[in-house]
Amino acid sequence: MVPMDLAVKTEDLTRVFRLRKREGGREVLALDRVNLEVRRGELFGLLGPNGAGKTTLIKILATLLAPTSGRAFVAGVDVVENPAEVRRHINMVCGGETSGYGLLTVEENLWMFAQFYGIPSREARRRIGELLSLVGMADRAKTKVYHLSSGMRQKMNVVRGFLTDPEILFLDEPTLGLDVQTARTIRGFIRQWLREHPDRTILLTTHYMHEADELCDRVAIIDRGRILACAAPAALKKTLQREAVFRLYLEGLADAKAALDGMPGVRALAQQEEDGRLRVDLILSEEEVLVSVLSRLQAKGAKLAELRKEEPTLEDVFLALVGRRLSEEAP
Repeated sequence: MVPMDLAVKTEDLTRVFRLRKREGGREVLALDRVNLEVRRGELFGLLGPNGAGKTTLIKILATLLAPTSGRAFVAGVDVVENPAEVRRHINMVCGGETSGYGLLTVEENLWMFAQFYGIPSREARRRIGELLSLVGMADRAKTKVYHLSSGMRQKMNVVRGFLTDPEILFLDEPTLGLDVQTARTIRGFIRQWLREHPDRTILLTTHYMHEADELCDRVAIIDRGRILACAAPAALKKTLQREAVFRLYLEGLADAKAALDGMPGVRALAQQEEDGRLRVDLILSEEEVLVSVLSRLQAKGAKLAELRKEEPTLEDVFLALVGRRLSEEAP
């Protein structure tokens, strides 16, 4: 029995994909015994790199993919046993979609979609006008979809997701590849919609740290199909408050990881070239370790150009848990 206050619940949810023979025929573990609870009225974030399992999880919850083992419940309904009932409670929007018929206008596309859900025509047109205004597209209602930019198309897709007033909405990377202003507009719209519909639930997948930090009540960090941590963004960042987070800019050194490999007190390290210097993000067990770190780097020929102590971010939490930045490819 699923508690009434939960919109989503998974129990040891696992999904294994078998590659085709020409790709080696091996099995790929996309989800590894995922246990997750999303409360009703919550904006819950699933944060992880590409290939972490985010979209696989969303597809299972949206009844588009069957799990290999384990169970998943949406609105209290088992997604495998009764997928039709689950679909009555949900909607889904994916980033990078090209949905919509190009020869139809924005308004015509959305009206047609509303009819699939049985929304009365007058009510559908009212919602369409209201939602297009909220995303700044009221002046594009009569524009044919093939004339829209990719950002405008994604705004239309987002409107399509909210048009049915779903009890639970899955947003899978909704701002993927969008310009800064369009992404900001979509995030603002999501926040406003939830304020006006506090009984609704949104499960958002993203690999943008700032998006998860800005929008989500709670965040689960996922990597290689496993949930590594789950809490409010502030609580996740608080886990690093006993540790020290520094950013160094070095000259004369190509690889700080090799120089500091195995050094006591260095919890995690990430590095990248930035403006001709080596930027090194460090998480240390305590501030005093920094003295030894700088001494070793100097002995390896590094010159310290800049040093900053940083407040912990979600990026730092991910680095501490996984050992690499979110943007870095898995080894």
